[in-house]
Amino acid sequence: MSRPGRGGAMHISRRPSDMPKTLKRLLSYIFSDYKPHFAAVVVFIIISSVAGVRGSVFIKTVLDDYVSPMLKSGSNDFLPLFKAIIQMLGIYAAGVISTFLYNRIMIVVGQGVLKKIRDDMFSKMQTLPISYFDTHPHGDTMSRYTNDTDTLRQMITQSVPQTFSSLVTIISVLAAMFATSVLLTVVVLLIVSIILLISKGITGKSSGFFMAQQKSLGKVNGFIEEHINGQKVVKVFCHEAQTKEQFDKLNEELCYNATHANVFANILMPIMGNMGHLQYVLLATAGGALAILGIPPFLAALGVAPITVGMIAAFLQLSKSFTMPISHMSQQINSIIMALAGAERIFELIDEKSEEDNGYVTLVNAEEKDGQIVPSNARTGIWAWKHPHSDGTTTYTRQAGDVLLDAVDFGYVPEKTVLHDISIFAKPGQKIALVGATGAGKTTITNLLNRFYDIADGKIRYDGININKIKKDDLRASLGMVLQDTHLFTGTVMENIRYGRLDATDEEVYAAARLANADGFIRMLPQGYNTVLKGGGEGLSQGQRQLLAIARAAASDPPVMILDEATSSIDTRTERIVQRGMDSLMKGRTVFVIAHRLSTIQNSDVIMVMDNGRIIERGSHDDLIAEKGKYYQLYTGSFDADK
Repeated sequence: MSRPGRGGAMHISRRPSDMPKTLKRLLSYIFSDYKPHFAAVVVFIIISSVAGVRGSVFIKTVLDDYVSPMLKSGSNDFLPLFKAIIQMLGIYAAGVISTFLYNRIMIVVGQGVLKKIRDDMFSKMQTLPISYFDTHPHGDTMSRYTNDTDTLRQMITQSVPQTFSSLVTIISVLAAMFATSVLLTVVVLLIVSIILLISKGITGKSSGFFMAQQKSLGKVNGFIEEHINGQKVVKVFCHEAQTKEQFDKLNEELCYNATHANVFANILMPIMGNMGHLQYVLLATAGGALAILGIPPFLAALGVAPITVGMIAAFLQLSKSFTMPISHMSQQINSIIMALAGAERIFELIDEKSEEDNGYVTLVNAEEKDGQIVPSNARTGIWAWKHPHSDGTTTYTRQAGDVLLDAVDFGYVPEKTVLHDISIFAKPGQKIALVGATGAGKTTITNLLNRFYDIADGKIRYDGININKIKKDDLRASLGMVLQDTHLFTGTVMENIRYGRLDATDEEVYAAARLANADGFIRMLPQGYNTVLKGGGEGLSQGQRQLLAIARAAASDPPVMILDEATSSIDTRTERIVQRGMDSLMKGRTVFVIAHRLSTIQNSDVIMVMDNGRIIERGSHDDLIAEKGKYYQLYTGSFDADK
C-alpha cells in the first residue's frame, strides 16, 4: 500500500497556547549565551530612560529656580542658567549614546539567538523520522524557518527593548511626578486608568487574531510550495481554476485573520494618542486652576505643596512621557504575542519526537586473518558487523548481503495493515524483483528494509542479524537506493555523485559515472564534472538526473542495492544503455528491483508478484509465464505493471 503522501488531506494539530512557558523558554535562549549583553542593555536602557525623565523635570527647575527669580529681581545674570543647560545637554548626550548602544547590542543578540534557534531546528529536523515529512506539508515547515523566525527577530531586536524601556520610563516618570506634586499625579493616574482599560480590551481582541494569522500563513505557504512543485500536473489536467479556488479559500482565511489582527492593532495608537491629548488638556486646566485659585485648605493642612507654573509645565511634559510609553507597550504587546505564537510553532518542531534507534550492532572495516574476520584500522574493502553480546564478548560477521523477511506484517497506522505475512529470502548476489499494481506494497518493503518504518510483526534479518539490533546509520550505509523521484542538491556534478560516499576519490567518482553510463553526457556539460547544478538539476533531462542518481548509488558501493523503478524516467534507448551499466552495478550484490517495465526484470533470480499487500506468486520469469497467472496477464497484456 502506498504511504501517506504530501498531497493528501491532513490535519495539523496544535497544542493549546501556553504563553508564559513559551516566553520562559525563549528567554532561556537569550540568557544562555547573552547574559552580559543583556545586562549591558538593561543598564543602557535605564540611563536612556532616566535621561529623558530628567529632561522633563528640568523644565520645572528652569522656570522655578532660574527664570522666575530673574523676572522678580530683574537680574541679567544668565551664567547659572547657562551652566544648568550645559549640564542638561550632557545628560541628554548620555541618553542618546545609551539608546544607540542598547539598540546595537540587541541586534547582535537577536541575530545570535535566531542563529541558535535555526541551528536547533535544523539539527532536530535531521533526527526526525520519514513519517514526519510524509504527514507534514513542506511549506508549513519552511514557514517556521522564515515567517516565524522573522517575528522573533522583530520581537527580540525591537519589541523587548522598547517594552523594557517603556516600563523603566513609566517607573521613572511616576517617581518624578510623585516627587513634584502628589495632587497632579493623582489626576494623571485617574486618566491613565481609563487608558489602560481601553488598551487591555483592544489587545485582548487582537492577540487571538495574530495567533490565527501565523497558523494561516503556514497553510498558505504549504499550499504554494506544493503547487509550485506540481505546476505541470495542474496544467496537464487543466486544474488552474480549481487550484485558484482552493488558494482563494486559504488566502481569504489569512486575509480575515490578518485584517482583524491589524485593525485592532492599528486603532490602538490613535486612540491612545487622543486619550493622551485629552489628559494634556485636563491636566493643564486642573493645574492652572490650582495655581491661580490655590489648593483647597484641607489639602494644605495635609501638607500638599502649592502648585507653581514650573510644576504645571513639568507635569505637562511628564504626562506625555508617561502616556507615550504606555501606548508603545500596548502596541508592542501585539508584536510580542505574534512572535510568541511563532515561537510556539518553532518549539513544536524542536519538540517533535526524534527517530528512535536502539541498535547496537555497527559496521566496521575488517580483514580476514587465519580464516577469521577481525576488525581493521585500514580501509580494506571488507566490511563486518560488530556485534557485542550480553556476556561481554564481541563477534564479527562479514557483510554479505543476505536478507530475510520472515512473516512480516506492517501498517502505516496501527488500525490498518498494508503488508500481510510477507516472506522473502534473498541470498547474496541474488536479484529479487517486486511487481504489482500501484499500492500493492512494493515501495513499503523497501521502506522497511531501511527502517524508515518499523514492522508490526515478524522479523527482518540482515546477514543473520535482526535489523532492529543494527544502528540505523550503519544499516542505511550498507544499502544503496535509486529512487523513481530523483533529488539532486545544489552543487557540482562531482559533489552530487560523491554524496553516495563522501570520501570517494575523483577516480572512484569517474568510475561510478562510467558504470552508470553517465560519463558521456557529463563531459559534454559546460564544465564537465565541475558543472554546478541548481534547482534539483535544472537544465538536465529527467533521464540524465536518473543516471546521476544511479552513479551516486554506484559510488557508495553497497552489498545490497534497492532500485525503486530506477529506469522509469529513461527512454527505451537510454534504458538499454543504462541496463548494461546496471547489470555491472548489480554483479555480486543482492538487489531488490521494483519494476515499472517488466522487460527489465526477466533475468531476475526470483520475481514476486504482489497484490493488496500479499505475495501471490513467486518464481523465475519462465516459471511464472508457464503458470499463466497474474504475472502472465501483466506481461502479455501490457509492459506497464500499474495496469
